[in-house]
Amino acid sequence: MTANIDTLLTALYVFVDDHVVGRRRIGRPPLLTDAELLCLAIAQVLLDFPRERHWIRYARKHLRHLFPYIPDQSGYGKRLRDAGPLIAKVIRHLAENTPTSVPILRLIDSTPVPCGMSRETAKRSDLAGDAGYGYCASHSRYFWGMRLYLVTTVEGMPVTWCLAHPKLDERDVIAALLEVDHHLVQAGQVILADKGFAGKTFETFLDDLGIHLVRPARKKTSDPTCGPAERRLLRMRQWIEAIFDTLKGQLSLEQHGARRRHGVYARAGQRLLAMATCIWHNTNIGEPRKRSLIAYDH
Repeated sequence: MTANIDTLLTALYVFVDDHVVGRRRIGRPPLLTDAELLCLAIAQVLLDFPRERHWIRYARKHLRHLFPYIPDQSGYGKRLRDAGPLIAKVIRHLAENTPTSVPILRLIDSTPVPCGMSRETAKRSDLAGDAGYGYCASHSRYFWGMRLYLVTTVEGMPVTWCLAHPKLDERDVIAALLEVDHHLVQAGQVILADKGFAGKTFETFLDDLGIHLVRPARKKTSDPTCGPAERRLLRMRQWIEAIFDTLKGQLSLEQHGARRRHGVYARAGQRLLAMATCIWHNTNIGEPRKRSLIAYDH
């Protein structure tokens, strides 16, 4: 196989149709299958078309050889918003079928997902209650929206993820996420995190799961458990920031354009699915840079 957008979409279509989508229901078959919908969705973000209306025009002109039927903008948007659970299921299957170079290591962190910029949006949006005001320390800015919590391999393959209100404690959200999906993180693994995840209760929770947390020491404190091996591991902690940079830069996470909860979930999942698919495909064809999207963005 080669690294180009047509091969990537074909490989994903076969994988989803064979391993994820169940038997077709009795009745008239849909004009656009679920596998085709997901392929169309990741092509949208890889080719950098944040707006659905522009994307549908482009796809109808240039991608007819891959998609015999392409719905109009409203139909595509409705199908995509309803595909959140399917997207999450496909990401999990891709993660389970993609070997990692360091199976013992996982990265965790969170990043803002802005959902509005004005005061009127915050007051009138359907996201009120799910979204809220938060502060991003790494960029020294306030935002209104949600936070994306992500657990990944060192290559950037999403293992598990969720969206949460920005005022919730990061440790509580990750603890709840790992409690639900504890089978995805094996005993004996090491998790790299930033100093915001420091806390006795959180570390005790991870110890009970058999997971070793490695994080930087907070200012004016020392961490006696952080030995030479842990300090060497901390040099890799910035890899999660590079993963978020891929999501926000090349995959336009902050330009998702969603206005409702299930829409934000589906659009965030759409970006994660695109990245997961590229990592899965690059691993299968032996590409040295597993998270590279250059071959698929044109």
